[in-house]
Amino acid sequence: MELFLLSFGALFSIMNPLGTVPVFVGLTQEHTKKECAVTAFWTALNVFVILLLSFFAGKYILGFFGISLNALKIAGGLIIASSGFALLTGKFGEHKGMKRKRVQKDIHSRDSISLTPLSIPMLAGPGTISLLIAYNQEYQEVYEIWTLLGAMLLVTTCIYAILKSAHFIVKFLGASGINALSRVIGFIVIAIGVEYIIASVVDILSRLTL
Repeated sequence: MELFLLSFGALFSIMNPLGTVPVFVGLTQEHTKKECAVTAFWTALNVFVILLLSFFAGKYILGFFGISLNALKIAGGLIIASSGFALLTGKFGEHKGMKRKRVQKDIHSRDSISLTPLSIPMLAGPGTISLLIAYNQEYQEVYEIWTLLGAMLLVTTCIYAILKSAHFIVKFLGASGINALSRVIGFIVIAIGVEYIIASVVDILSRLTL
């Protein structure tokens, strides 16, 4: 249960589906309620597939490039922390490469927005992918893998529910409410990134002192 809550909280905070709500609403203003639900479903499904690929292909990626787990954790921690700072400063969209003018222009040239820009890079970005690769190396017992899969499934279910209700959430919370929540989540994300960096540095120093 502890691993489940830890992994779910980390994934949810880093992906920050609430921060994606304004973008989703902006991209689906002319969609019907049914079309918004379909887009939300395919976005969540795409995210789940990306999470699975990141987790199960992680060890092969590390092996191919000769990257150590500690190096990945430090790099991932920096990316995660920078995402948190972007949330705190209200520049999450720019940090993800999402500028409003470009998004509004780009939507007219796409048949679907569920894969890009919503799934990548808004939800399953570098921070999420690096976190799952680290999880792949750290948790290898069968029950741990199933626990992580359960956390991935739950977080993508939450993404679907949040995006499906995006227009209602915007009306209920307003831009200021979503911004306030994003800043709180940003603080948590920074802490997650710093924790990964500290754990890696401590492990490296302990190896050197042996």
